[in-house]
Amino acid sequence: MRRLMSSAAVAVILLAAGGVSAAVPAATTGSKGATFATVTSQLPRNVRPSHYDLAFTPDADKMTFTAQVKIAIEVVEPTATVTLQAADLTFSKAEIAGLGKAKVKVDDEAQTASFTFDKPLAKGKYVLSIDYAGKIYTQAAGLFALDYETEAGKKRAIYTQFENSDARRFIPSWDEPFYKATYSVEATIPTGQMALGNMPVASSKDLGNGKTVVKFATSPKMSTYLLFFGLGEFDRASVKSAGADVGVVTKKGDTEKAAFALKSAADILPWYNDYFGTPYPLPVLDNIAAPGRSQFFSAMENWGAIFYFEYALLLDPKISTETDKQNVFTTVAHEMAHQWFGDLVTMAWWDDLWLNEGFASWMEGRATEHFHPEWNAALSAVGGREYAMNLDALSTTHPVVQHVETVEQASQAFDGITYQKGEAVIRMLESYVGHDAWRDGVRAYMKKHAHGNTVSDDLWQAVEASAKKPITAIAHDFTLQPGVPLITVDAATCTAGKTTLTLTQGEFSKDMPGKKPLIWRTPVTVKALGDEKGGGGEAKTLVTGGKGQVTVDGCGPVVVNAGQSGYFRVQYGPERFAGVARSFAKLPAIDQLGVMSDAWSMGLAGYQPATDFLDLAKATPTDADPQVLSKVAGVFSAIDGYYEGMPAERAAFRKLAIAQLRPLLAKVGWTAKAGEADNVAILRADVIGTLGGLGDAEVVAEATRRFNADKTDPTAVPGPLRKTILGVVAKHADQATWDAIHAQALAEKTPLVRAQLYSLLAAAEDEALARKALELALTPEPGETLSSTMISRVAGNHPDMTFDWAVANKDKVNEKVDSSSRTRFIPGLGAGSSNPATAEKIKAFAAANLAEGSRKEADKAAAAVLNRAKIREQRLPAITAWVAKAG
Repeated sequence: MRRLMSSAAVAVILLAAGGVSAAVPAATTGSKGATFATVTSQLPRNVRPSHYDLAFTPDADKMTFTAQVKIAIEVVEPTATVTLQAADLTFSKAEIAGLGKAKVKVDDEAQTASFTFDKPLAKGKYVLSIDYAGKIYTQAAGLFALDYETEAGKKRAIYTQFENSDARRFIPSWDEPFYKATYSVEATIPTGQMALGNMPVASSKDLGNGKTVVKFATSPKMSTYLLFFGLGEFDRASVKSAGADVGVVTKKGDTEKAAFALKSAADILPWYNDYFGTPYPLPVLDNIAAPGRSQFFSAMENWGAIFYFEYALLLDPKISTETDKQNVFTTVAHEMAHQWFGDLVTMAWWDDLWLNEGFASWMEGRATEHFHPEWNAALSAVGGREYAMNLDALSTTHPVVQHVETVEQASQAFDGITYQKGEAVIRMLESYVGHDAWRDGVRAYMKKHAHGNTVSDDLWQAVEASAKKPITAIAHDFTLQPGVPLITVDAATCTAGKTTLTLTQGEFSKDMPGKKPLIWRTPVTVKALGDEKGGGGEAKTLVTGGKGQVTVDGCGPVVVNAGQSGYFRVQYGPERFAGVARSFAKLPAIDQLGVMSDAWSMGLAGYQPATDFLDLAKATPTDADPQVLSKVAGVFSAIDGYYEGMPAERAAFRKLAIAQLRPLLAKVGWTAKAGEADNVAILRADVIGTLGGLGDAEVVAEATRRFNADKTDPTAVPGPLRKTILGVVAKHADQATWDAIHAQALAEKTPLVRAQLYSLLAAAEDEALARKALELALTPEPGETLSSTMISRVAGNHPDMTFDWAVANKDKVNEKVDSSSRTRFIPGLGAGSSNPATAEKIKAFAAANLAEGSRKEADKAAAAVLNRAKIREQRLPAITAWVAKAG
């Protein structure tokens, strides 16, 4: 699943205290992996399924469906009752041939249905037949409908979304990842519509009266959350690749917008076949685009039938940017990686969700580096690592491997620790053992566990055997305990042309001063920069027991974490940091980004002056890598946000930031140049957007001019800059401008463009217009799945007001949010606040409305607020003084 990051996505469970003895989830530590007897389950262990034979009829107009399922089961212990998972289903009959009908008991709170027979079932195999009915939802959970506008009027398509625990809303089942089974599915559908499933259509028969029955080929053994069905007025385009039929499916007329995605998927498939050493096992691999949104995810890896919201798969020349294009590639690469990591080999339980998501995130980066080296994906990985570290340094964090007990906890496990920290740890371990050894270990893991379930140690054992290098202990340190190591350079001495560094390992924390640090075995790479005597060398060491030493050729300044493969912060001390800063312009781009990121985060947390980042930004040349320059723009925007409510100080900072960014805009311009690097287009959008956000009068005026000229001058708002230009205009909108954007949204028939316009209505700085957008979001006008996007965007500028409004309208807001997001959505709206009172409000809301075990996201949001308040109080004064001196 491709998750969506939010400002509230801070980490979840409290830090374990002291040493490497942090609590280890029991299901992940054994060397033999999970078994039917030991895997976590919310169901009795006396029955297990092997095959589901499902026949159902959806009624999209009535938003209901009827179905019959025949489940092949094995009773492993005699029992009179068969219990499985079901939610929002009504049952009309349940029976086993020869044993008669069962009495049905539904437990809504536990989301189970129990079928009790007159006599106990002996050990053996049976077929449980169930007739039932269910709902079609308006949000992305279970079987759901998406409405969209066309020139011919409104249309409706239906799809399924089951991860993590919503298959039970469609089919009574053992809805847990360990209970793998095969599936035969048939659907009675309106004649003329296209039905989609995990497997190709095996047969189709016209029944007359406008109905057709469609049967799909039987699937391989898989977990319930990977089952998929789609139905609507679709077009499909496909190519053959590596023996599979690789396709894209869109609403009518949109396959051309999926051409880049189709080519990417066809290119990636044979490369993944080779990397994993196991061929893709299904005959079809469809990439399915649907209009709409979710606050929880943008794409889902259903085996052979990957689902995407349109913005994650389609490129529309009217509005799509270079960022959109790169995101399409990485999302396709991520979801295709899941066809192996997650689908073919599946975590035994949600404790090890990172085996799916961390690996897919890492693999998307590997694919991007291979197919698009010009995008410099390694620098993007630094950004992902930074996102994880910023969450991992708060007291609300949790280990990568975390114990999950409830459906809500499973939903909350999809966070930046699972994804981005998981990815960063993999990159570090891959670098430690070597690319080839890592790949060989992954191949052995895939071969051994195909069509099965695993825990983390199954992977570590495979890689360790391949690399012949111990990594399990290192892996345990970084996945079974939370937090961020801090590597401090205690001393650096140069003798005979070599520099020896003395290192100590502590723990980087933003809100736990004085905490006893945990201990990590930490791989560290250092590189000495060249001096007047020649170039420097590179060296590696493993810091153990909190201490380490490394010697490297050369006597120039030394970069610690050279190449940025390590998951840790670096503290140089003032003198050594000054040496690195003096050589900053000479560093490789990836180390510029790493040093800059450490300086900013360490500065905000009080480990070094926060102004060190500003010194580095001032020293960054305008010809630096676009991603480094975008980092500067991003931090300037963040600092500006901290100055909210401080007009004089904000004005002084904006004057300085605008003066530094304007030369960049002069260099990249408003118009793309022939032959420019792809990432320059992203930098252009970032710089214009940041200057617009800083209130640069010239940029705001030019954006407004272009917006007003758009109807008569087709070059005024080029597609790759449309989002940026309209974003600047919408941010500074007055009532007339807001009304003009609203009129465009009402008239727009293309879902991608329409969604963007409604989102822009929520971008206004003006509080009255922001409130107007919130009220609009609760009406049917934007569409059921766009409302939550509008509410979230209003919160970006007005977190306190939006949170208060959402609490006052709690029931109406929750109707606009899919079930997987409800425990995090309203608390997250306040996460961008700097007001400690809002943190208390978030906690109070959670206590009143969320089960005790489901408050982790609220805890994260409250911690984010308190951290922002701390930064305003303790760090901004030094930045203000630096600005005054520089000005």
